[in-house]
Amino acid sequence: MNHRPARRARRASVSPLYTPHAADRATKLAARRQLADALAKARIATAAHPGSAPAEEEIPLPVYPAAGRPGPASARGGRLKLPAHRMTTAVAGGAYPFLAEGGLGADGTYVGRDVHAEGGFCFDPFTLYGKVEGYTNPNVLLAGVIGMGKSALAKSFALRSIAFGYRVYVPCDPKGEWTAVAAALGGTTIALGPGLPGKLNPLDTAPRPASVTETDWAGEVRKRRLMLLGSLARTVLGRDLLPMEHTALDVALDAVVASASVTGRTPLLGDIVATLTSPDNLDSAGGTVSAGRLGDAARDLAHALRRLVAGDLAGMFDAPSTVTFDPGAPMLSIDLSRLGGAGDDTALVLAMTCASAWMESALADPAAGRRWVIYDEAWRLMRHAGLLERMQGQWKLSRGLGIANLMVIHRLSDLLTAGDAGSRGRALAEGLLADCSTRIVYRQEPDQIAAAAGLLGLTAVECAAIANLNRGRGLWKVAGRSFVVQHQLHPRELTLFDTDARMH
Repeated sequence: MNHRPARRARRASVSPLYTPHAADRATKLAARRQLADALAKARIATAAHPGSAPAEEEIPLPVYPAAGRPGPASARGGRLKLPAHRMTTAVAGGAYPFLAEGGLGADGTYVGRDVHAEGGFCFDPFTLYGKVEGYTNPNVLLAGVIGMGKSALAKSFALRSIAFGYRVYVPCDPKGEWTAVAAALGGTTIALGPGLPGKLNPLDTAPRPASVTETDWAGEVRKRRLMLLGSLARTVLGRDLLPMEHTALDVALDAVVASASVTGRTPLLGDIVATLTSPDNLDSAGGTVSAGRLGDAARDLAHALRRLVAGDLAGMFDAPSTVTFDPGAPMLSIDLSRLGGAGDDTALVLAMTCASAWMESALADPAAGRRWVIYDEAWRLMRHAGLLERMQGQWKLSRGLGIANLMVIHRLSDLLTAGDAGSRGRALAEGLLADCSTRIVYRQEPDQIAAAAGLLGLTAVECAAIANLNRGRGLWKVAGRSFVVQHQLHPRELTLFDTDARMH
């Protein structure tokens, strides 16, 4: 016998729309009965009159004018009031990570394309000074491995700055690459080396500025000449000068200047060497100061300076200058490619010291306008404290002199070759870096990333960037702001700046 479960009676339910949530049980039962009665009556009426149910009217789609929905419900002209919210720029950068730096503005020399902002990138150290917070000096450091285009960028600075009325000085061109650039700009190149006709007298004097008296100018010229002679002697001797040697230089210089003024000519290095190698004449010129011992104390000093007169540098700095510096020339470069090719940088450093002293006479003119001073292949100068001292003087006085110094090296670790930690040379090299408000870093080898990060304070993202930069693309750090810039070259610049001609 099959037993089927009793069928439960269908119960009408009612939604919360008709039954309040807080209603009691009796109210809910009454609502269900009313709903069931209404449904039953509706079914009976539909069955009795089929097809008589009214059709639903189609609701037309809203069509608004172009100005938007009319009426007060449109919210046009109203104000949306939200609670104020403050955040730091670091939080904003995380909330909106796809915003790029706005750049340095359109003033200045066009460099190329800002990779992140996809816009043009312009740079002018003279324009940025005083307008960008934290930009305290116009000096620039440029570092990059071989073949990444750093020399092309330096030459672009020189060529494009001419259009703004700037002048360019290259006191050291170890590879002779700037000769073509100077010729294209209508400038002058002085090639120094054994057997070449070019000569520079480092004891030349610059024209006296109108604001300086003759007495003050004579003292300034004497101080510069003594600094030059001391730098040359320290380079050859490989040590600092002794007190008696300093006195010998003072006495010899004064004696030579007094003798040259009688004949109306400029003193020469050969005159200084001749005086130092004559003990009797040196003691006589020293008077009671020398007490007859100055000639013997100056023996090593005389032999050190003799190298520029009768040694491997003879004929370059021991004669009157064959070129007169023209302050109006757009560019001047000194080609030292004939020196230092055998691995010995001594001749190059001596020539660089003399050339820098000769060029400083032009830098000291306050009416000469704005100028670039470019030290190409500066890594070769890092091991010589005398040259670093001269460079530091130009770095410190860059604002007063109206010059922008550009130092070009291969690796940031080149600055560490100036000496051991705590040494004077190391302190000078790190001081040059600290006095550069603009640091441009092209691609670095993986083993150099740590040194670059330590010296420049790079972030992890910046370290990853400089390890993978393409040719012509560099990380620019300008007063704490970072940009990745692709250097753009004109086809004629590509031909003029080509340093790989012998490789093709």
